[in-house]
Amino acid sequence: MDEEYKRLTIKEWAVEDRPREKMLQKGMGSLSDAELIAILLRSGNMNETAVTVAQRLLQTAQNNLNELGKFTLNQITQIKGIGPAKAITVLAALELGRRRKANEALNRERITSSRNVIEILQPKLADLPHEEFWALLLNKANKIIEMARVSQGGVAGTVVDVRIIVKAAIEKLASSIIIAHNHPSGNPKPSDKDIAITQKLKDATSLMDIALLDHVIITDNECYSFADNGNL
Repeated sequence: MDEEYKRLTIKEWAVEDRPREKMLQKGMGSLSDAELIAILLRSGNMNETAVTVAQRLLQTAQNNLNELGKFTLNQITQIKGIGPAKAITVLAALELGRRRKANEALNRERITSSRNVIEILQPKLADLPHEEFWALLLNKANKIIEMARVSQGGVAGTVVDVRIIVKAAIEKLASSIIIAHNHPSGNPKPSDKDIAITQKLKDATSLMDIALLDHVIITDNECYSFADNGNL
């Protein structure tokens, strides 16, 4: 292979293109998204540096990390210079970011607003290509007793059995419930089905003296709270 076509490694980049050195000199905050991804990639392809490859990857995700977080292994490996091993590294880093955000939110002592719910569930649900329905069971102090996935469906919806939610709440001696599900379409507006299941669950829990505090619809951007909009 001609020397000019060999794979470029970090050591062969120009000094200004070396994200690690830049990070050491100026701090992590000085690096662009592409430079951070380049550190994960470690090398580019035969004609491009890792930074250039990372820039092309970001361009396919509209230069948006939230969009990149939805990518599959196959989508990432479509970028020249990114094989399965590099793609897995990128996906692992994105997953760690999601888990960190979720863990920080779960350390809250009490659920006091829809914002708390969004901080907990958006990292889990926003990037999913299918719908999932979750329930947060709370004690009298609005602290989470248990957080459980109730159902998993397809792109357009998921089947929810009210009896399962009520049964779990009774078994855990929950004083209140918050339910949530995601809309992969990105549209936070509740559907007629969403409104119906909310009312059905509210009626069922009230018979057991359990309060339905909110139903939150999660997307990767704007979210919708039934309680905040006066629909409970």
